[in-house]
Amino acid sequence: MRVIFLGTGEFARPALSRLAERHDVVLVVTQPDRPAGRHAEPSAPPVKDEAGSLGLSLFQPERINTQESVSRLRSAKADILVVAAYGQLLKPEVLDAAPRGAVNLHASLLPAYRGAAPIQWAIRRGESRSGITTFQLDRGMDTGPLLLRRPLDIGPDETAGDLERRMAALGADLILETLEGLATGTIAPRPQPEGGASLAPRLTKDDGRVDWTRTAAEVHNLVRGMSPWPGAWTLLSGERIKLLRTARTGVAVGRIEPGLIGPREARQLLIACADELLEVVLVQREGRPRTTGREFLNGMRPGSRFE
Repeated sequence: MRVIFLGTGEFARPALSRLAERHDVVLVVTQPDRPAGRHAEPSAPPVKDEAGSLGLSLFQPERINTQESVSRLRSAKADILVVAAYGQLLKPEVLDAAPRGAVNLHASLLPAYRGAAPIQWAIRRGESRSGITTFQLDRGMDTGPLLLRRPLDIGPDETAGDLERRMAALGADLILETLEGLATGTIAPRPQPEGGASLAPRLTKDDGRVDWTRTAAEVHNLVRGMSPWPGAWTLLSGERIKLLRTARTGVAVGRIEPGLIGPREARQLLIACADELLEVVLVQREGRPRTTGREFLNGMRPGSRFE
C-alpha cells in the first residue's frame, strides 16, 4: 500500500521502520522540532530522525488540520494513513485524505486508557496487564472500531520507558499484520465494547509529585509510571528531588511518620509511606547527576523529611 505515516515519539519509530520494509511510505508527518534540555536547543522528534535515515519525504506542520496541511496529504495520493503517537487530534478532513481512512496504533487494550498517556497511567494505577490495539480513527478520542489487539504483561518493577520499548516492538509487528488483513479483507472492524472504558490524559510535571501519605505500592507505581517523563519528585527543605527508581521493602513503618527517613543503619534510603518503608534506589537533585539512594543518604541530616 501507499502509506502516509503520522508519528512523533520513540513509540512510533519501530512501526515506521517496519512499514518502510513492506510498503511504500510516501510521506512521513511529525511534529516540528521543539526546544529541549537545559539550554532549550531545538531537538528533532525521533520519527524525524528515522525518516531521514530511511530517505523518506518529511512534513512537519505546526498544525495538521489546516487546509494547507490537508492539501499536502491529499497530494501524496496515499491509500491509507497510519498514526502512532502523533500528538495532535485529527479532524475529519485529515482522516478523509486517503480512501482507506486512518489506522491508529495505540498502547493499551482499548477501550481502556483512551488518551495521550496510556502506558504511564496503566502503570501508575498498578495494572499488571496491558497491550497494543490497532483501530480505525473516527471523530472521537480513541473510540473508533477495533481491528487487532495483543495483550502484554507488565512487570512489577517495570517503568513506563521499559514498557514503551516492548510495546513499540510489538506494535511494529501488529501494524504490519493489520495492513495485510485490511488489504486481503481478513480483518473486519468491530465496535469497541461499551464497558471498561477509561481515560489516560496528557501528563504534566505536577502529576509526578509524590504524596507520602499514600501506600508504598501507590508511590512505587507513581515513580514507575512517571519514568522517564515527566518524572516523580518530592521536596526536601524546599528543593525538588527526582525519584528515578524505587523498590518495595515490605517492611512496616511502625511509628515513623510519612515522609520521614527510616533506620539509617540499613544503609539504604528508606522513606516512610502510609504502610511500608519504600527504598529509593536512584535519585537526582536539580541540576546534578543522578546518584544512588545510599550515596544520597550519606549527605542527609538525621530527622530530614520529604514533603
